[in-house]
Amino acid sequence: MKKFGNVLWGIVLIVIGLILAGNVLGVTNINLFFDGWWTLFIIIPCFIGLFKENEKTGNIIGLLIGIALLLCCQDILDFYMIWKLAFPAILVIIGLSFIFKDTLNNKISKEIKKLNENKKNSDEYCATFSGQTANFDGEEFKGATLTAVFGGVKCDLRKAIINENQVINCSSIFGGIDIHVPNDVKVKIKSSSIFGGVSNSRKNEEEKQDTKIIYINATCIFGGVDIK
Repeated sequence: MKKFGNVLWGIVLIVIGLILAGNVLGVTNINLFFDGWWTLFIIIPCFIGLFKENEKTGNIIGLLIGIALLLCCQDILDFYMIWKLAFPAILVIIGLSFIFKDTLNNKISKEIKKLNENKKNSDEYCATFSGQTANFDGEEFKGATLTAVFGGVKCDLRKAIINENQVINCSSIFGGIDIHVPNDVKVKIKSSSIFGGVSNSRKNEEEKQDTKIIYINATCIFGGVDIK
């Protein structure tokens, strides 16, 4: 999906370049600065974000806001009415995302619930207006709970001993959490985010029978979790 998002950005830039060149050569006469043209700086990134990012709620909200503003600039919709309906609409979208996220990720949700119920020992790290580093070099990793509130948490598992599937429960509120995982571990993500999300910059290896899985159970509110 991320590659497809890059392709979309490439197409957008090519089309804009061709239009500008056509206008200069007199082949086309397309006015790119129509009423509300600035809303494209909201619409296009949010639309492409739907294909590039795992968490889509923020992009859906941004896309709808951009389209609504464009229609207001074109005198198709009333700006005052859209302003009054914006907050209720955002609440509905967020509510639907929470409902359908659990439905679509039902298998992952069940596994996360099972791991959390069976978990006896779990390391907890919380950074509030500060930073924390959790390093598990040479230690057996048995799951963790990471919380960042206006702060940052770094969890390094690259040299940890992982004997079985584990879950990392993450809460990022106006903060950031970085998780470094070994190359031979598979990562599966479940996230509930409001204007935030989980970014997985690593490639999952082909899953084998003995491949261990780390489940990321993330809640992000104006914050993010970065898996490296």
